Amino acid sequence: MFIKVKKLNENAKLPERATELSAGADIYACIDNDIKLNPGERKLIATGFALAVPAGYGGFVFPRSGLSSKHGVSLSNCVGVIDSDYRGELKVPMINHGNEPYVIKNGERIAQLVIMPVDTSEFVFCDELDDTQRGEGGFGSTGNM
Repeated sequence: MFIKVKKLNENAKLPERATELSAGADIYACIDNDIKLNPGERKLIATGFALAVPAGYGGFVFPRSGLSSKHGVSLSNCVGVIDSDYRGELKVPMINHGNEPYVIKNGERIAQLVIMPVDTSEFVFCDELDDTQRGEGGFGSTGNM
């Protein structure tokens, strides 16, 4: 499958897998100037491209484990969702959970994109739900917290 990507900035980079079997493709910052992200601060980082996620699929933007574990820099929305009908620029909301400022540079890998099938079932109200062994048991109901 091919994903169409429209370059919105001449410096934009295509999402790219680090290895042949990588689930996620790295997404790169496409910015004119370095962006300083202070502890606790959130900023929206441009990528310089838009993409066409095929119908029946979703684009999911995940944090990069290296940025998160080494610097505390992650996505402020945990996981971004790109709907198949969205055609605007992909921007990545980032947050610094660390104790030190972090500087995002142009061309830096800031997140990773995974394209996955999605179910588009319709939701309907009903009077009863099927019985299950768990039933209404909530958080910790299986004895594991």
